[in-house]
Amino acid sequence: MNPFDLTGKVALVTGGGEGIGNGCALELAKAGADIVLNDRPGSSTLATAAEEIRALGRQCWPIEANVFERSGCEELITNAIAQAGKIDILVSNPAYSVRQPFLEYEPTHFEKTIQGTLTSGFHMSQLVARHLVERKSPGKIILISSVQGRMPYKLSVAYNAAKAGLDHMARTIAVELFPHRINVNTIQPGWIETPGEHRAFGSEVMKEAGEKLPWQRLGQPADIGMAAVWLASAASDYVTGDNIKVDGGFVFKDC
Repeated sequence: MNPFDLTGKVALVTGGGEGIGNGCALELAKAGADIVLNDRPGSSTLATAAEEIRALGRQCWPIEANVFERSGCEELITNAIAQAGKIDILVSNPAYSVRQPFLEYEPTHFEKTIQGTLTSGFHMSQLVARHLVERKSPGKIILISSVQGRMPYKLSVAYNAAKAGLDHMARTIAVELFPHRINVNTIQPGWIETPGEHRAFGSEVMKEAGEKLPWQRLGQPADIGMAAVWLASAASDYVTGDNIKVDGGFVFKDC
């Protein structure tokens, strides 16, 4: 028996149109899971991402929904269950970030970052956990955090706080869900090469930064996706309440 085989499982991945979310969805599909793929309303990449998954021979249900709001999360869960029949695995991957000095940080940006990164994780985890408990089914909840949850990275006060909160929230949720055998963990990516990062920093900056890391490259969405497969699979059934760092040594780059 292959402990990494996810055949028969349905995984819900938020923020799955591109980047880390897309990398997680693709790797979960390669491992056999069918995918409910979510992205924001009006996403220009969701349909293409869904076709990539179907090309792997898996079922995929693309659903647009605003998971920054409770109502959007509820709408997503309702539609996901209606279309796929169930949810076994959650990969919660929404985030919002604006880089500004602390003394100049706009309160509205702070609040939106907490809402889109931390509060959304609460909503999605609670709704999926309720579904699993109602079904009396074990399941896997995976929240995408960041090494910035442990590093006081400058110009990122809101994002750092949100990711640190996400890590501790996941540990708390894991403890409360012990009786239901629902595993809850976070993945802490380092610097991952995504379309969003290229738009923010430029390809030349990204190339130079990757060469300076201990692994001499930036992470790829598939690196995070393979960690998600492990956490979603039977291979990690004895792991819960943990924060898994996948960063190619990023946090040690100045050591």
